[in-house]
Amino acid sequence: MVNSMQTFKQPLTKEMELYYLKRSKEGDLSARNLLVEYNLRLVAHIIKKYNNFERDMDDLISIGTIGLIKAINTYDIEKGNRLVTYASRCIENELLMMLRKEKKNAKEFSLYEPIGTDKEGNEITLLDIVESDGTDISEQIIFHDNVKQLHLFIKEHLDTRENEILTLRYGLTGMSPFTQKEVADKLHISRSYVSRIEKKALLKLKRAFDSFSS
Repeated sequence: MVNSMQTFKQPLTKEMELYYLKRSKEGDLSARNLLVEYNLRLVAHIIKKYNNFERDMDDLISIGTIGLIKAINTYDIEKGNRLVTYASRCIENELLMMLRKEKKNAKEFSLYEPIGTDKEGNEITLLDIVESDGTDISEQIIFHDNVKQLHLFIKEHLDTRENEILTLRYGLTGMSPFTQKEVADKLHISRSYVSRIEKKALLKLKRAFDSFSS
């Protein structure tokens, strides 16, 4: 396992990167492997935030490298962006899929396991009664990644009115959420119109996330 960033090769120049990308697209495996080798520094950089004492760095490097290989194989040269930009997202996606799979398959007892019920019959978890700053790192990463992706999808897929209504309804800029009636009064439109726009906007975001996760 490589432990120092200095042991990774320096990135290729833009011209050399393009040359080997074209060779790789033509089926040259040696060109693809060279691109992987020269971009391992990027993998090592990204996995830092996914590392904790319970994770094996070699496993993280392997998973990140899978994302890098997928990026090289699917990269569109015609778009003109540097490989590093596209590869970063592919590497992140591969690591996040690993985290989601771990959460889905985990059988160990956790702070989120119900340990009883309160007087009203609601489930109580350890998280409800134990003060802890040690929030699961995978939950933190997935949450912050989804928030970042949400704002990106809002910008890419919603029009101005949809953006405005969702921002008010869910307090997306840090303010307190508004009810549909409060949004309607503020924007001088009907409550039913707010409801229709909200549902339409949420459906767009759902489709965007479904496409992103597939």
